[in-house]
This record gives sequence, structure tokens and C-alpha cells, in this order.
Amino acid sequence: MVEVLVGPASKELGIKVAQELNLQPIIVESKVFPDGESYIRVPEEKIDKELILIQSTHPPQNKHLIELFLMLDVAKDLGAEKIIAIVPYLAYARQDKRFRPGEAISVKALAKLIKEAGADKFVTFNIHKEEILRFFNIASINLSGGSAIGEYFIQKGVSNPYVVAPDKGAYNLALEVSKVLNCECTYFEKERDRVTGAVKTEFKKLNVKNKTVIIVDDIISTGLTIINVAKILKAQGTEKIYAACIHPILIGDAQNKMRVAGVDEVLGTDCIPSEVSKITVSKILAEALRKEL
Repeated sequence: MVEVLVGPASKELGIKVAQELNLQPIIVESKVFPDGESYIRVPEEKIDKELILIQSTHPPQNKHLIELFLMLDVAKDLGAEKIIAIVPYLAYARQDKRFRPGEAISVKALAKLIKEAGADKFVTFNIHKEEILRFFNIASINLSGGSAIGEYFIQKGVSNPYVVAPDKGAYNLALEVSKVLNCECTYFEKERDRVTGAVKTEFKKLNVKNKTVIIVDDIISTGLTIINVAKILKAQGTEKIYAACIHPILIGDAQNKMRVAGVDEVLGTDCIPSEVSKITVSKILAEALRKEL
């Protein structure tokens, strides 16, 4: 028998995955002590040898990471011999090399900690770079939620769609969405100032007049790249603009700023729970797990 251990950072997704697999979820109890330390309790005296553990590490990243490590450790103590650690959003993944001498390669350190805490396999979604998985000395899988985004817009009944990636790095994800929607797809060129963080997007002439454009990215954080693209699209007569992503970080008033720039709706998947996380990756995850179990 396989059980699903659901962490506090992925409660809704964890329950959905358990339902897809016809398994009973074990909901982890958690709280924060007055001094800021995290408390984790698995409400079982013993758990099965095979375990699926689900815990994302979105902001507050450090809290959710500590919860993940505690969950892995106690699961081993309670009898789990094989743990598939599902971390839908992996924090610190963007520091995958030294940009300046002496910098810590944070994702390498995390990979070591996840393994040492008890993970036997690692699963995530749309990690910053596929090569990052080399830091995990356990079997690792990088899934993509692009098809879930495409299916969502089909169910929504979107008409005359056109899919756009805000930069070349997001083009493969955008292509995945466009194939589901059977529509055109392209990307913009951008430059980011490493000192100021300012983003500049090159103008590109597109046939988007009276069309519904879906801007697709893996992560939407400040929304600056999306804003630049939305302004270019609006100037060319786009009828409606959606901004869809796998990981909706949405720092500060990013969502409002995108709306002011012309984005009609911001959408994300439930890799990160939020008010915009209307697209579920539970079916994609359950399908992948069936192959692993």
C-alpha cells in the first residue's frame, strides 16, 4: 500500500493527487512557535513502506523548506523505506552557478539536504533549468504543466488564441500550450540589467489584432516582463490578454501592475496555492506517479 503525506504548503494539490490515485491522504499537522520555529506532526503511529510526500517551497521559502526536511525525517522514523518527494516549486533554483566568486550555489546545497533528510526520488515542475537535476544524487523528474494550461483555456472556451512567450527561455513551455490549443506561437527578445534588474523587451510586429493572446511563462514574480509584452500587444490591437504561468510568485502588487498594463487576467497552477491558481496539475502528477509506483 502507498500513502500520500500532504504538507501544509501543498494541501489542496496533495488532496487532489491522492483522489486521482484513489489513495487516502495523510494531512500533516503544523504550527509556528512564538519564536518562529516550525512544528510538524504526522497523525499516524506508523506509515507504509512506500510514501508519496508533497510539499512545495514557495514564499516563505525558508519556512516551507524546514517543514519539508522535518516531514522527510519523521516519515523515515515512522517506517517509510521509499519516499517520492514531490516539490512542485523548488525554491533557490535560480542560483545554479557562481555568478561572482565565492557565491553559494544554493540549489546544490538544497539537493544535498533533500536527499539526506530522506528522499529517495525527487519530482518537481518546470524547474528553472533541466541541468539543475544533476545536483540530485537520486532519481529526479522535471514535469511540465504546460498541457494543463492549454486544457484550461480549451475548457474556458477561449476563441482565436495566440500564445506568446515573454522571452526565449519560456518558448518551449509556450509551444507546449500552443500545441494543445492548435494555434500560433512566438517569443520576444529581452535584456535584463544585472545591476538594476530593469527589463527591456524588444518590439516585435505580430498579427494579433482582435485576437486573444496568452502570455506564458514558468514564473511570474514582479511581472515586469509581462508588463512590457502586454504594452506591445495592446499597441497592436490585441482584444484580450491573459498572463498564465506555472509558478505564480506575484511579489507585492505585481498582479495589479499587470492589469494596469493591459492584462485582463493573471492565472497560475496550483504548484503554488494563491488566488490566481485556478489551473491544476494534479492529473499530470498522478499520471507520472502511476509510472513510478
